[in-house]
Amino acid sequence: MISCTEFIPSYSLLFTWLEEKVDYDEVVRYWEYLGRDGVKKIEAAVKEKGLFGCWEYWKAALNEEAADFVMEMHLNEDGTGYRTSHMRYCPSMGRLLECDHFTPHHAYCEHCNVIYPPVLGKYGIRMGPRTLDVQRATCSDSLYMDEPPAPEVAAAGWQAALKELENAEAEGITAWMD
Repeated sequence: MISCTEFIPSYSLLFTWLEEKVDYDEVVRYWEYLGRDGVKKIEAAVKEKGLFGCWEYWKAALNEEAADFVMEMHLNEDGTGYRTSHMRYCPSMGRLLECDHFTPHHAYCEHCNVIYPPVLGKYGIRMGPRTLDVQRATCSDSLYMDEPPAPEVAAAGWQAALKELENAEAEGITAWMD
């Protein structure tokens, strides 16, 4: 298995190679392919817990990557609400910016805009505009669930959110509920 430190530059170089061999649209098609077939974990989380599934997915993924991030969740009992995320330091882009033997793909960060919206949209979650500061390896985004999901999905998300609040309080993390 390839390590994260090797995967990220390889991923960027693949994007560059695809664009050089075909065109930028081929890079986007590759991202679309990943969005169809490579998002099983987030799809399962959202299918089960709605918007709160996004919270759980990105909390785990960003902690696994050792990202410096802050997320905020506003969840209603009916499953509607929004989640904001500010990645104060993206380790992937940070690694790429440290590479002195090649130039990272010019649109590396755009893969998130292509991969995630289709799967989230299937479950009624829309992604707001992202803000990027590539040279600082930072980005921010928002997700919105305007219409309630199925009652069992809303209930599962609400119960998981309540459990998350209990755990946060037990760990001394500041959390609140309106």
